[in-house]
Amino acid sequence: MNTQNSTYSLGALRRLAGPVAMASLAAVLLSGCANRQHVIVGSIPDDYRTRHPIIISEKEHTFDVPVSSSDRKLTQSMRETVRGASDRYHTMASGAVTVLVPTGSPNYGAASLIAREVVDILVSDSVPRHNIIMASYVAPSPEIDAPIRIAFTATTAATGPCGRWSEDMLANADQNRNYENFGCSSQHNLAAQIENPGDLLNPRGMTSIDAERRGAVVEAYRANGAALLGDD
Repeated sequence: MNTQNSTYSLGALRRLAGPVAMASLAAVLLSGCANRQHVIVGSIPDDYRTRHPIIISEKEHTFDVPVSSSDRKLTQSMRETVRGASDRYHTMASGAVTVLVPTGSPNYGAASLIAREVVDILVSDSVPRHNIIMASYVAPSPEIDAPIRIAFTATTAATGPCGRWSEDMLANADQNRNYENFGCSSQHNLAAQIENPGDLLNPRGMTSIDAERRGAVVEAYRANGAALLGDD
């Protein structure tokens, strides 16, 4: 009796094994169709350098020279402003320089007189006279003195405007993501420190090697190389 029962139990297990295996396989296949939410952190654009890139483009640079209605010539501070504009022009540009005189302001007469002196200083600072353009602009108010404006365009590294708060900073705090304006000011300050925007595009050419200095270093190494390398 025991032998028959054992044989019967083994046969029953074999018959049950087929349906159980099929059911397990079906469960595995169906689990692949389940709707799951995957959060891929690497795809979130959370790099402030990407959100606030430094862009090289043409930009107008302006320098205002304040003039009062009683002025008849440039003061020392005015001259320094003009020379500062000239220095920036030589560093950044080589095209036209526009000297803008305000119209419709109380100091129109004084500005028109002093503008000629501004041109003379620019020429004395090696700005070609044929690159200087005299023009005018409408003063924003007929009751307020407007400055003489020196303007030129140059290739400049800059970022977009800061202060964009498109969403509540605390709305997505649980996602541990940077807010929209994060990193904008640091990128803006970095761009302002770049004197030659071309350095961001291509390296500068290398100067020639100082053969005399190289020979002196080689001779010093030959004479006392162990001391130069240290005890190691």
